[in-house]
Amino acid sequence: MSPPRLQLSGITKRYPGVVANQSVSLTVAPGEIHAVLGENGAGKSTLMKIIYGSVKPDEGSVAFNGQTVQIRNPQEARALGISMVFQHFSLFDTLTVAENVWLGLDKSLALAAVTERIRATAQAYGLDIDPARPVHTLSVGEMQRVEIIRALLTQPKLLILDEPTSVLTPQAVDKLFVVLKQLAAEGCSILYISHKLHEIRALCTACTVLRGGQVTGVCDPRQESNASLSRRMIGAEPPALEQRPSQAGDAVLQVSALSLRADDPFGTDLHDVAFTVRTGEVVGIAGVSGNGQAELLMALSGEDMRAPAGSVRVLGQDASRLSPGRRRALGLHFVPEERLGRGAVPTLSLAQNLLLTRRDALGPGGWIRLGVLRAQAADIIARYKVKANGPEAAAKSLSGGNLQKFIVGREIEARPKLLIVSQPTWGVDVGAAAQIRGEILKLRDAGCAVLVVSEELDELFDISARLHVIAKGRLSPSLARADASVERIGEWMSGLWDSAAAQQEVAHAAA
Repeated sequence: MSPPRLQLSGITKRYPGVVANQSVSLTVAPGEIHAVLGENGAGKSTLMKIIYGSVKPDEGSVAFNGQTVQIRNPQEARALGISMVFQHFSLFDTLTVAENVWLGLDKSLALAAVTERIRATAQAYGLDIDPARPVHTLSVGEMQRVEIIRALLTQPKLLILDEPTSVLTPQAVDKLFVVLKQLAAEGCSILYISHKLHEIRALCTACTVLRGGQVTGVCDPRQESNASLSRRMIGAEPPALEQRPSQAGDAVLQVSALSLRADDPFGTDLHDVAFTVRTGEVVGIAGVSGNGQAELLMALSGEDMRAPAGSVRVLGQDASRLSPGRRRALGLHFVPEERLGRGAVPTLSLAQNLLLTRRDALGPGGWIRLGVLRAQAADIIARYKVKANGPEAAAKSLSGGNLQKFIVGREIEARPKLLIVSQPTWGVDVGAAAQIRGEILKLRDAGCAVLVVSEELDELFDISARLHVIAKGRLSPSLARADASVERIGEWMSGLWDSAAAQQEVAHAAA
């Protein structure tokens, strides 16, 4: 019998005010695809960082291939054969994709050779990326592709993947799973973190469940259902969405003939984008990251004010050249995909972060009413079940999922007339995802118009009345949710639609 590829014994990690991991033990066999499952704040990311050497445990031991090791930094982890794809990326913005990947590889390789290996790997795994692009020009989804490629190029013995499929089409997910199973068959062990329970059941052969930083069980996910995995993870099944029919009303957001050259040389130009979002409806936009979502959202939020006059209207008013603040005054609120640095200032408290988009805590003369601000933050923390040390907790101290809950809650509680949300439940556990989707539907029922841009098809199917797909800067025709399928949307995400034929098909279905 060969020794375990990885064995953790009694791992404990404490932070001020919280125990992230408490006496955690975990065993991963060679060639095993092992899931680590837990709600946001359960300690998964801390545990993975301990394995990868970026966090030092307070207690416990780590054994790799039967030998006790002390992994002091990621470089030592990579030397052992451990690679990790982080949910929050570790890339240098000012370097190119190829240069970032090169940093983690054997320096005897020339940059040109690394560039060719990136292209070959990207093509083989369906992870489209240009090695020459600077990282600061990439979308969040494209950055994740870089992390996956970088990990694969190290030929790891243990590969840690944190939410790796959130940027892939259904077809690309299937292709990645084939690759991961082949890696496992060749002896590579894989630690897989995902909140998509159906993925865990389809891919993984073992699962360790964490709750509150402690191991609460080990199971074979192939013998479990989504409901039973939810019960193991959060102690209950996520609440079912109350799907009530809604009646769309007057147009709130009207986009027409929106063509816009990308402000960045590596961006995606928008071509004649047109759609409408009405009161009391949720419209979804699907697509693989990097196909114009970022450019469209910036044009809608007001971060890019170069849109042609009349191409963006909010409640009948031309908003194409208005600033973000003036659009908020019209009732438009926006949740960006980047949590830290754009959705929230990392070093500021949660209460202070409310001031980014909320002005109701400002008193006469612009004085900030700190008590009101703290009370508002406390209400959001309680209502959205955000795990944080109160309103004064720094944004950067929260797990990714808990910060997402706070940011989404901040914008929903502002009672907008138009809410635009990018990736509302990216990296959020099943219970929190169900809650966020439920709150979006409540907002819809109150008469708000909602636009959701997401790469999570199940999410769009759950909450959208109509769907569009964006590919290469072009927007597909509108498709009623009842006529949508994973297969059709997956094809459209690759740009495989003919506008005339699709419009005829949709018109026929509507008739």
